[in-house]
Amino acid sequence: MLEPGTKAPDFALRDQNGQIRKLTEYRGRKVVLYFYPKDNTAGCSKQACGFAELYPHFQEKDAVVIGVSKDSVASHKRFEEKYSLPFTLLSDPELEVIKAYDVWKEKKTAGKVSMGVVRTTYLIDEEGIILKAFGKVKAADNPAQMLEEL
Repeated sequence: MLEPGTKAPDFALRDQNGQIRKLTEYRGRKVVLYFYPKDNTAGCSKQACGFAELYPHFQEKDAVVIGVSKDSVASHKRFEEKYSLPFTLLSDPELEVIKAYDVWKEKKTAGKVSMGVVRTTYLIDEEGIILKAFGKVKAADNPAQMLEEL
């Protein structure tokens, strides 16, 4: 996990609409950047819906919410539409940003070891510096936790 006080790695990834998004375009606003394993799974849906429900409160605080996974643009679009998600989802199939933010890790599931995204959320300030980093977050609690951090 990246340490608070370090510069957040910039990125250029496609969102759920196929548009290239860069971290630099959000300068001047706080960014809640959360990494999750997979669209349309129980935990990830719970986390995304929590952010969607609280989204007006994030907007009041002039903060942006961005979700990142290795799923495709098309998968993100279906996920967005299914749950009416009002925020940006970024597709990172090459794992460039996922690895840059140090969230691609060895995971154990039912005794099997594999590589995957460890659910992690970063709070990035208006200048692109990581303020807080939260690893192995609980999907259901993370949205409210991040709102409190703001």
